Amino acid sequence: MKRLLSRNETLVAITIIGLILLIGLNNPSFFSLGNIFTLLRTSVVTGILAMGVLIVIVSGGIDVSFTAIAVFGLYVAVKLMKAYMPDAPIWVGFVIASVVGLGLGLINAFFIAQFRLPTLIVTLGTLSMFQGFLLFAIGNEIIRAVPPSMKSFARAAIVRIPMTRGTANLHPAILITIAAIIVTWLLLNYTMLGRGIYALGGSREAAERAGFNVTRIQYFIYGFVGLLSGIAGMTFGSLARQANPQDIVGTELNVIAAVVLGGAQLTGGYGTVLGTVLGVILVVIANSSLILIGVPTVWQRVVIGLIILVGTGIPAIQARRKGKRTVGLADI
Repeated sequence: MKRLLSRNETLVAITIIGLILLIGLNNPSFFSLGNIFTLLRTSVVTGILAMGVLIVIVSGGIDVSFTAIAVFGLYVAVKLMKAYMPDAPIWVGFVIASVVGLGLGLINAFFIAQFRLPTLIVTLGTLSMFQGFLLFAIGNEIIRAVPPSMKSFARAAIVRIPMTRGTANLHPAILITIAAIIVTWLLLNYTMLGRGIYALGGSREAAERAGFNVTRIQYFIYGFVGLLSGIAGMTFGSLARQANPQDIVGTELNVIAAVVLGGAQLTGGYGTVLGTVLGVILVVIANSSLILIGVPTVWQRVVIGLIILVGTGIPAIQARRKGKRTVGLADI
C-alpha cells in the first residue's frame, strides 16, 4: 500500500479526484454529461501531442517545436485540399498533415542524431524556423472557408444524448487520441525499440554498449513526434473549422507540464503512458474548469504553475529521500 501511494501516478490521481470534488461541489454542472463530453473534446489535441512529447522526454530529450509542426501540417493540408481536391474525405487531410509533420520531425532528427546537438537548442531553432517560414509564405491569413469534409468532421458525434438544454455530443476525435495512447503504450512496453528509448534516456553510452542503434532510435523518435503533431494539427483545425498560423503555438508548456506531472523525468529514462494520461486530465481540468468555481482566467496560470511545482516537487523529494536511505544502508 505504501509503495502504491508513493507512485507519482497515484499522487496525480488523488490530485485529480480532489480537484473534481472541489469544482463539482461548488458547481454541480461540472458533473453534467455535456461538460464531461466537452472536457473530453478539449483533451483530444493535448492528449495526442503529449504522447509524442512523452517518448522524447523518456529518451532524455526535450522538444518545443511540435506545436509549430502541428500548425504547419494543418495549413499545408488545408491549402492542398482547397486547391486540388476540395471534396476529398477528411482522411486525406490527415494523411497530408501527418506526412508533412513526419518530414519536419525528421529535420529535427537530422540535426540531433547526426551532429549530436542539444535537443532543446535544435527544437527552439526549428520552432522559430517553421513558424517563421509559414508566416513569411502566407502571412497572417486565416483560412475559414475550410473543405466541407472538415466541417462535417467538426459536426460529427459518436453519441448524441438529448439534454434539458441542447444535446451532449461525444466527438469521434477522442478515438484518435485513444489510438495514439494505445500505439505509444505498445511501443514503449512491448517492443525492442521502446526498450531502446528507455535505455537512451538512462545513458546514451550504455545504450550503445547494449547494441542499440542510437541514431536510428532518434530518427524514429522525432519522426514519430512530427507525425503525431501533424495529426494533432489537423484534428485541431477540423474542430476549430479554420486554419490559423497563430493557433496552438504557445501551448507547449501545457503539454510538457502534463507529461512531467505524469511522472516523466526530464533527465530521461522514466515515464509512463498512464501517468501522462493522468497529467493531461489534470491540466485540462485546471485549464477548463477552474472558472466554474470563480477562479479568474488570469489566475488559472498561477494555479497550474502551483500544481506543476507541487506535482513535480513531491516526487523529487521522495527520490532524494530514497537516495539518502540507500546511501545510509550502503554505509552500514
